[in-house]
Amino acid sequence: MKYILVCEDETAIREFVSINLKNCGYSVLEAANGEEALELYAQHSGEIVLAVLDVMLPYMNGFQVCERLRSQSTTIGIIMLTALSREEEKIQALKLGADDYVTKPFSPSELMARIEALDRRVSRTADDRSILPEELISGEFVLNLRYRTLKRSGVLIELTQLEFQIMQYFLEHPGQSLSRLQILKQVWGDENYGDEKIVDVNIRRLRMKIEQNSSEPQHLQTVWGKGYSWQ
Repeated sequence: MKYILVCEDETAIREFVSINLKNCGYSVLEAANGEEALELYAQHSGEIVLAVLDVMLPYMNGFQVCERLRSQSTTIGIIMLTALSREEEKIQALKLGADDYVTKPFSPSELMARIEALDRRVSRTADDRSILPEELISGEFVLNLRYRTLKRSGVLIELTQLEFQIMQYFLEHPGQSLSRLQILKQVWGDENYGDEKIVDVNIRRLRMKIEQNSSEPQHLQTVWGKGYSWQ
């Protein structure tokens, strides 16, 4: 069985999210704080495919839970629930490995659309492994599409699911200028309600992992006024 983990300390909100998920056919595990969420993940690590985490949690905040979950799995989908107008929360969530964020207060339709889009992406990732070509190669970089790994000169580089998908998109279109909107639609899906800033944050994360000097990127370059390109 596949579960969605909902971690929210406010009972009314947690039950509201869970009911909407169940009405859409999902199985749900509920946690009232970060420690409970991590315990549930330890018990069902092979079955939890997606987590919805509130930022403001007692004992252990949502950022810490996100970081712990991401350290244990590069494939789990993570959506953060953040306070309205607190831009720093959104950026922090993405830097720690969240796939997406929804600001409070949110509508059921928006949250369900984000969850369904992320769920399809996670499922498609698993399904595509049997039909994808083996590798994409660019100079010293080798992206293995079956095992979803990236190596540079034989050295493994740890990527999140989103980072891998961004790398795949670039390596499939070397030398092309890809706009933020193109990347957003390709990786996050046409249904995404977010802004293009989520792309910039993930590009910065990728540069820190793949470039010798992230402030002077040689491969993942900015095309001013347009977007990014892989060289």
